[in-house]
Amino acid sequence: METGSTDDTGTTGSTGAAEAVPDGPVWTGLPPGLLRMRRLLLVVWLGLLALAAGLLSGLFLGPLWAALALFPLAVTAWGWSMLERNWRSWRYAERADDLLINRGVLWREETVVPYGRMQLVEVTSGPVERYFGLASVQLHTAAAASDATIPGLDPAEAERLRDRLTALGEARSAGL
Repeated sequence: METGSTDDTGTTGSTGAAEAVPDGPVWTGLPPGLLRMRRLLLVVWLGLLALAAGLLSGLFLGPLWAALALFPLAVTAWGWSMLERNWRSWRYAERADDLLINRGVLWREETVVPYGRMQLVEVTSGPVERYFGLASVQLHTAAAASDATIPGLDPAEAERLRDRLTALGEARSAGL
């Protein structure tokens, strides 16, 4: 008996729970802290741009030109919803032999990184990420174009993932 229809992401729609399709990957999304951080950066930078555009154009070109400040504000409103769509598109799944990373709204990308091909797994966290309690996991393989990143993870989860991927990579090393 089916509890709900499955969509293209492999999750069941009507139950509300993230159930995996039989023999399919169990996907993990990114924590909401990444979305909060990106939205704050959007508001700060475009808010400063709107303020500068309004003040400078109002002072030097006249009060009517101060309306130029509306453009960065409109971009902020549009970017607010686009950031959420992008954040929702990121997910990863640990399978028996590889790690899957899905991302993208318009151009969807799925990266498959076999554990045996991983050469380096590192956890990075810049000053803004540390302030928000976030870290990124970056995977390096022999191929230059195949480096994959999972941004915005909880630092404990990032370290757990790094340790697990490193152990699996060593166990399944493909003669590198």
